[in-house]
Amino acid sequence: MPKQFLNVKQVAKILGVTSLTIRNWDKKGKLQAYRNPINNYRVYKIDDVEKLLEGIENSKGIAGEIKTAPEPKFKKIPVEEL
Repeated sequence: MPKQFLNVKQVAKILGVTSLTIRNWDKKGKLQAYRNPINNYRVYKIDDVEKLLEGIENSKGIAGEIKTAPEPKFKKIPVEEL
């Protein structure tokens, strides 16, 4: 039987954020946590994590066209002139 749930640390590593961020997203409803019936730890469905990751990638433009940073609105000064 394949693994269906991930713990907080595993989700944080996959998404590249801290465990605290995962818990905050749980409180805000961005990612739904389930509870392990034995120890009451938070666990997350792999499908939910994949959907969130897809949403993050789409908002950053990774899944398709990569967005480039806009040109700065200030003049670059060479270090020698400082």
